[in-house]
Amino acid sequence: MKNQSANPRHPEPADGAGEFNRKVIAGFRTGEGVVGGDLAGMQLLLLTVVGARSGEPRTTPLVYLPDGERLVVFASNGGSDTDPVWYRNLVAHPEVTVEVGAERYPAVAAAVDPAEHDALWARVVAAYPQFAGYRTTARTVPLVALVRV
Repeated sequence: MKNQSANPRHPEPADGAGEFNRKVIAGFRTGEGVVGGDLAGMQLLLLTVVGARSGEPRTTPLVYLPDGERLVVFASNGGSDTDPVWYRNLVAHPEVTVEVGAERYPAVAAAVDPAEHDALWARVVAAYPQFAGYRTTARTVPLVALVRV
């Protein structure tokens, strides 16, 4: 069964996203980008991508790092050896929607240039030390730049 939202401007998270993500998304939208609990004080955005197989919109809350005119998100998947589903979806469909604070806008997602990766990753870890352990995975954690259209 396809995931359908009562409000098409705000698609629901992908099936399997879990109750935690649903609550974060609802809290984010209610609080215009301000969330509490374990995520209080973190720079959080909502990323909506088109499902690679379903063609349906999928929304995921992500921590981000501002980098000039772009926002950088990290496909860490909690340090897993596999890429997160949202990353696989945006590789297939790089046109995305970003929600930051009360603002919502279209963007294009692209992998960060390998020459920039290590310097950006160092900034990620400086801002969010808990991400340091994710570098032990067998894969390089993809960093994705979101650029407003």
